[in-house]
Amino acid sequence: MINITEEKEGLRAVFEGRLDTPAAVKAQQEVGSLLENADKTIILDCTNLEYISSSGLRLFLSIRKEAGAKGGKVIIENINEEIRKVFMMTGFFNLFDIRNA
Repeated sequence: MINITEEKEGLRAVFEGRLDTPAAVKAQQEVGSLLENADKTIILDCTNLEYISSSGLRLFLSIRKEAGAKGGKVIIENINEEIRKVFMMTGFFNLFDIRNA
C-alpha cells in the first residue's frame, strides 16, 4: 500500500507492508501522481516497508528514471536492515540518495 502526500519540498510516498510482485504491479498504477510531478523532489518513505522484491526495485528505478528525465530527484528514507542488505547487494546505495531520519 502507498500513501502519497504533498509536502513543502515535493511529494512523499509512504510504502507499507511488502513490495513483492503483486504489490509492485498495483503500486505502479498508484504512482501516477509521483510521475506527473517528477520535476520535484520525491521522497520514498520506507518506514513501514517490510520487504522489497526485484519488482519493487524496478518500481523505484522507474520513479528515479522519470525524475531524472524531468529534473527532479528521489530520496529514499528509513529503510530497515533487510532492505538495506538488498540495496547493498544490488547497488542501489550508489543510485539513490538514501537517508535514515
